[in-house]
Amino acid sequence: MIETTVEQLKMIVSEMHNSIMLDIEDVKKARHESLVQRNNVKLDLMDKLTELKQVLNEELSSEYQKGVDITVYKSSIDELEAQLGELYRANGKLASIVLPVKEMYKEIIDELTTQNGGALVEVMA
Repeated sequence: MIETTVEQLKMIVSEMHNSIMLDIEDVKKARHESLVQRNNVKLDLMDKLTELKQVLNEELSSEYQKGVDITVYKSSIDELEAQLGELYRANGKLASIVLPVKEMYKEIIDELTTQNGGALVEVMA
């Protein structure tokens, strides 16, 4: 059971990593529709990841309480942790691309708002 849960987690992490790499390419090429469409899939994957992480913790705890040597799962869990590390780095790369663009848009909007007396768009009646 633990092996199955770890493999499911690895598959989800791999899917998320692939999605982030696609996001990076789409951001570079300004393909916003693809980003938005993939966002819901990534949210579902994150929910599954959180759920399976809890299941894995419960399974490991249960086996430990039964007296099973859980170190037999160490290598597969280490692989999962390595994949999570790669996912974290990929997400950081995506953030380093997206956050400066977000800040630039914020500055433009703030400037326009200031120029128009607190409104983003000046309406002439």
